[in-house]
Amino acid sequence: MNILHTSDLHLGKRLFDRERLGEQEEVLDEIVNICEKEDISLVLIAGDVFDTFLPTAEAEELFFRAVKKLAGDTRAVVIVSGNHDDGVRLAAGAPLAEEEGVYLFGNRPRVFPTGGKRPVRAVETGEYYLVIEDERGERVYINALPYPNEARFKEGKSEETFSEKMARWIARGEEGYRSDMPHILLSHLFVAGGKVSESERDIDLGGARAVPLRLLPEEGYVALGHLHRPQQIGNARYSGSVLQYSFDEANTEKSVLVFKTAGMGFSEIRKIPLHAGRKLVRLECDGVSSALALLPQYENCYIELTLRLNEPLTSAETKSLRDSNEGLVTIIPKIRAGEAAPIEQRAALGGGELFSLYYRSVYGEEPKQELTRAFLSLLDGEEEV
Repeated sequence: MNILHTSDLHLGKRLFDRERLGEQEEVLDEIVNICEKEDISLVLIAGDVFDTFLPTAEAEELFFRAVKKLAGDTRAVVIVSGNHDDGVRLAAGAPLAEEEGVYLFGNRPRVFPTGGKRPVRAVETGEYYLVIEDERGERVYINALPYPNEARFKEGKSEETFSEKMARWIARGEEGYRSDMPHILLSHLFVAGGKVSESERDIDLGGARAVPLRLLPEEGYVALGHLHRPQQIGNARYSGSVLQYSFDEANTEKSVLVFKTAGMGFSEIRKIPLHAGRKLVRLECDGVSSALALLPQYENCYIELTLRLNEPLTSAETKSLRDSNEGLVTIIPKIRAGEAAPIEQRAALGGGELFSLYYRSVYGEEPKQELTRAFLSLLDGEEEV
């Protein structure tokens, strides 16, 4: 059985003021094409389908269209909710979705019906697991664990540590496992030692909510979402987000993971790159003229531009920069600072001299006379009051 693992779709997510639903639709269509080319029978989506608890109608519509394509006529799709998802809302359509081969695990326990006419379908189910069988009779066991915390599972405070709770939550998804088929843990969590990106919100600080690797199954495949950089920690694998969602991912290639069952395990685990969507680029330049020459070379990208300057940008310069490439998202000016005068010398300086000293320390040059006059005029007005 050929299996595809992806996660962190973040449908509806924007980059500052930039809408990205079109890119998200493109990358989901690309994943559908991979499914067809690779003869995929089972698609795993490890959480963060949406970017917020209350996604827009457009984001929800895109999800329903895309997941129907992913399932097609022959595939099964298993989805767990992530920390960005409202698990109850995500799984509300489960009774309809399962008829299309889509199994949605939110935070409320649910036992899916078995059988049906689809070639790949659930043949055994429990509240936290299911067994998927293809048309050749090959089976795979899936322990489905949505983003785990006490509030989502309606549990009160207790003397249990988080690790003890995690062990219990993982164990309850093992209730139907008989060791006679390949095993997958599908979840959305932060394994200790994982590399975090700027676009991941709500990752618990201090390591208190990091899941120790020792709690995860040693056998089989652990399909995770939450971290946006593709990475492997032990036998746990993060497929990563489907698009670059923050500028610190500018050099990160996006991909899905594809593998197949082999006896009681899995083999041929490999990355397949994703090419859809705009790339994120970080640029640095000395001065506006250098930036104006460089920006047109990065068409169809989103750009973060750091500018090293001797004086603040004018509105005309800012406009010319943005006009040179519509993908310029943010400008970070870095003004070269001059040397500050010793503190003991400042007491004897007048208002104009102090202003000039401050301006040089920030912008590296003398202020224009009209700016100094405006400052002194304002200062005189304050003194009269």
